[in-house]
Amino acid sequence: MSSNVTAVSYGLKLSPPDIQRLRSLLTAAGLGVGAENRTGNARFEVYAADCTVDGSLDGLPDGATDASLAASLTGARRTLAASGIDGVDTALVPAALRNAPRKFLIMDVDSTLIQQEVIELLAAYAGKREEVTAVTEAAMRGELDFAQSLHARVAVLAGLPADVVDSVRAEVRLTEGAAELVAAFRAAGHAVAVVSGGFNQILRPIAEDLGLDYWIANDLEIVDGALTGKVLGDVIDRAAKEKYLREWAAAEGIPMEHTIAVGDGANDLDMLGAAGIGVAFNAKPAVRAAADAAISLPYLDAVRYIAGV
Repeated sequence: MSSNVTAVSYGLKLSPPDIQRLRSLLTAAGLGVGAENRTGNARFEVYAADCTVDGSLDGLPDGATDASLAASLTGARRTLAASGIDGVDTALVPAALRNAPRKFLIMDVDSTLIQQEVIELLAAYAGKREEVTAVTEAAMRGELDFAQSLHARVAVLAGLPADVVDSVRAEVRLTEGAAELVAAFRAAGHAVAVVSGGFNQILRPIAEDLGLDYWIANDLEIVDGALTGKVLGDVIDRAAKEKYLREWAAAEGIPMEHTIAVGDGANDLDMLGAAGIGVAFNAKPAVRAAADAAISLPYLDAVRYIAGV
């Protein structure tokens, strides 16, 4: 029994020899190569090939697995990762996801939707940027409990005037291709969400400007015009990100196999694993290794080509 997948390769440049090499790699990975096309934009080039792989993706309820297909895809992905072309990533995407009438895209925010880590920008105003950056990087590698590390990092902000939030908001820049990605999904009738271990005070205007369907982050506590060094309520951590993915996709009536999750840190791993396809965006090595697909380009709109939007 065979199932259809699409192999999507993306890089700054794809020469004719690169394309031939990609065909050979797909065949070596056990995939039957069918129709091919090339596309892309001013930033990068894309090669896509319709392929067949043993097993079936169709008709599986949420949480079910097909061991044969999973093994085939895992083996193919490892072959492509080990033997691929420098500067080119290849995603193997179920055709059922690419052809789905409605899809659900959920993304991390810091170092994914936006270029910066907001907690580090805030910490700079307290003279603690280097200290906080070291903790953030360890947390994103999965070496520290995210919630505990967040409380420790936010604590250094105690006493800062609340208007530093406005100053930081002005420093935040969307990742290149982010606005285009969101616009393309929404124009095609798909749902778009973000879930962040950062802060609502920064995320709110970004989410509203982009017209996101769903978004959530942590709330910084502000009392008498100053940050207290605390967050309100439960921390948006690794488990919460998966929870909101499932809740929001269900609210939209979109099956999990038609969802796409994108993130860069260890706290994104649960939602990357739960989604129909999990995409590691310029991610830490452990996240890249665990994800279904990886993007090494600094352009978030590569996700559009992976998802077939």
